[in-house]
Amino acid sequence: MAGRGTPGLQEPLPRLLERVLRDLVVAQARCPVAEEDRSAATLHVGIPGRRPRRFRCESGGLDQALRVEIVEAMARDSLADGQVPLVWLTRAPDGPDLEDLAWATSTGAAGAELGVLLEMVVITRRSWADPRSGAGRTWTRVRPGPRADQPD
Repeated sequence: MAGRGTPGLQEPLPRLLERVLRDLVVAQARCPVAEEDRSAATLHVGIPGRRPRRFRCESGGLDQALRVEIVEAMARDSLADGQVPLVWLTRAPDGPDLEDLAWATSTGAAGAELGVLLEMVVITRRSWADPRSGAGRTWTRVRPGPRADQPD
């Protein structure tokens, strides 16, 4: 998905990937959020729709080396099944950009150590974005469309 030395997702995206990312936004929009969960981000690693591994990101306390280890450990199940997982961070729309970049950097480093290209996006209730390339989509109102696992 990354193109010519530029990290991150590049336009135009494959249609299936566009649907997968939109499905993640729809799922996030439908997910009830308790007040105490509004500020915490959650890292997901795996194949969307197939029980990805999750890690709740409490603020502070994680350096890049520890983040790399977390992503590597979470990616191993998918890789053992012969699939390269997607990495996504779900958070509130006004979440910290520096945190997004820290996880994106760690995801890239983990992918390099594992010998695969790991892509990472940030998912909110109204958007998805790649913090490395700036690619993304925003909706004012999210409505379900055809799912990625359904043909046109």
